[in-house]
Amino acid sequence: MPIRTIVWNENIHEQTNETVSQNYPKGIHGTIAAALSAEGDIEAGTATLPELDHGLTAERLKDCDVLVWWGHRDHDAVHDVIVERVAKRVWEGMGLIVLHSGHFSKIFKRLMGSPCALSWREAGERERLWVVNPGHPIAAGLGPYFELEHEEMYGEPFSVPEPQETVFVSWFQGGEVFRSGLTYRRGAGNIFYFRPGHETYPTYHDANVAKVLRNAVRWAHNPTGHWTTVHDAPNVPVDRAPEKIEERGPRLHKAGEAGYR
Repeated sequence: MPIRTIVWNENIHEQTNETVSQNYPKGIHGTIAAALSAEGDIEAGTATLPELDHGLTAERLKDCDVLVWWGHRDHDAVHDVIVERVAKRVWEGMGLIVLHSGHFSKIFKRLMGSPCALSWREAGERERLWVVNPGHPIAAGLGPYFELEHEEMYGEPFSVPEPQETVFVSWFQGGEVFRSGLTYRRGAGNIFYFRPGHETYPTYHDANVAKVLRNAVRWAHNPTGHWTTVHDAPNVPVDRAPEKIEERGPRLHKAGEAGYR
């Protein structure tokens, strides 16, 4: 079965900026979805901010293996109930790939528990992405580095938690460096942050970027099914303890009663 993927995008800049609309006439989401679907093992659909529930209904997320997230202009417009819905599915095992300015999205900050801040400059400078973890599945098929001729600069420090793995480190023409490919796990969900993708440049048409995104979806996919009990906090009765015990002290809750959450 193909990896069922949703590419989420605000779809604001494409409607308001001529350069962006020329770069992405089918939207950033449409371009990424086409790149993901190119080799047949990934089935990519799209969702955008203006849709009902931002295109991320509970039913649709239930059937989603990997969610790809691009946001920039209006992070605050994403409803908190949708953020919690996405976080719930990540904890249960849905993969999440956060792109470029999605570092400030509500969902990324929710799952990182940190400011996710950085320095930046919009000057169309060259970015060289060094593969610092060449054995990682996300780097499969790449050389020692690849370059994007025009990109926005992101610079350290990047106020995110220490990653599980660092796959890419970027150097920019102005001299800054940035950790551009970071992996995390939250609950049963694999998370990958990938830096490139400023909307005024045709980054998502680049063959190496498309390869990284396909590799990332395959890596983020958890085929073992939903870990729905990750949310449970059961009050285990005395008679169901693994070893026989006797109750010896007072308690706040009655047997089987739910605790405070």
